[in-house]
Amino acid sequence: MNQISWGFIGCGEVTEKKSGPAFNEVEGSHVEAVMSRSEAKARSYAERHGVRKWYTDAQSLIDDPDVNAVYIATPPSSHATFAIMAMRAGKPVYVEKPLASSYDDCIRINRISEETGVPCFVAYYRRYLPYFKKVKQILDNRVLGEIFNVSIRFSVPPRDLDYQRNGSLPWRLQPDIAGGGGYFYDLSPHQLDLIQLFFGPIVKAHGYCANRMHLYDTEDTVAACFRFQSGLVGSGSWCFVGHPSARQDLIVITGERGKLSFPVYSYDPIHLSTSEGEKSISIPNPPHVQLPIIKQVVENLQGTAVCDCTSESATLTNWVMDRILGKF
Repeated sequence: MNQISWGFIGCGEVTEKKSGPAFNEVEGSHVEAVMSRSEAKARSYAERHGVRKWYTDAQSLIDDPDVNAVYIATPPSSHATFAIMAMRAGKPVYVEKPLASSYDDCIRINRISEETGVPCFVAYYRRYLPYFKKVKQILDNRVLGEIFNVSIRFSVPPRDLDYQRNGSLPWRLQPDIAGGGGYFYDLSPHQLDLIQLFFGPIVKAHGYCANRMHLYDTEDTVAACFRFQSGLVGSGSWCFVGHPSARQDLIVITGERGKLSFPVYSYDPIHLSTSEGEKSISIPNPPHVQLPIIKQVVENLQGTAVCDCTSESATLTNWVMDRILGKF
């Protein structure tokens, strides 16, 4: 494939800046069509972004002969369905994270990808951002020496929409749409994917979940512990109803020679603490944060590069999340 003509299934918030414009910035890639169940939304997106075609039916978009690759930007509950439809039609897939709403659905996607020979890539775009590449470089250069522990610490206050019990809760809090994990299933995947990028696969995980504030039906607090294949151990704490004074977004890596800490969502400076002193490292990211991974996916499809962010690698994160949430 020399020219990649994308069809978007879903054209919500994530496609406006994070991902959508990037598809047209990569050589040999452009957006051919978009789809939304809402005619007004599909038409508006197409007109505002200069996209030639729009649809209200996913199968119609997949069947479009001018579309040869599909980007799935819908809530997790429909990822597996749309990914399998596209792969059965012979069209490569790039799907938003998490790969699916359960580990079992991830296995289904991987099986169809293997059977059809059609690749499926997943939008764990932080793997390719300069900010996190710098973190990996520090770790690979053994600046911290032997790593002893990794900890995820995350706390945010409730959002205004979280208080609405009249049926207008965000889709992330609707289990049948989001995958049954609330904000945890939406926000923890990037964190869990990154630490496995840095330290290898997690092979054991256990968690405790609670609903402390009862604003919605899914858990609002999660605590977890896990062990990597290498023997490294770690932990995670997520609170989505914390007091504003407790707001935190941090991964802390402790080693024999010091400590490395950095956020996942704010991109504040990376903080390195060793016997040589304290160091803050600022690394800018591109305006469209998915551009680096989309470029890698396009070049993979063109046969000039390899993108390792496949459905198979992304399945590891779903396995860990489902273990933490007790889905097994």
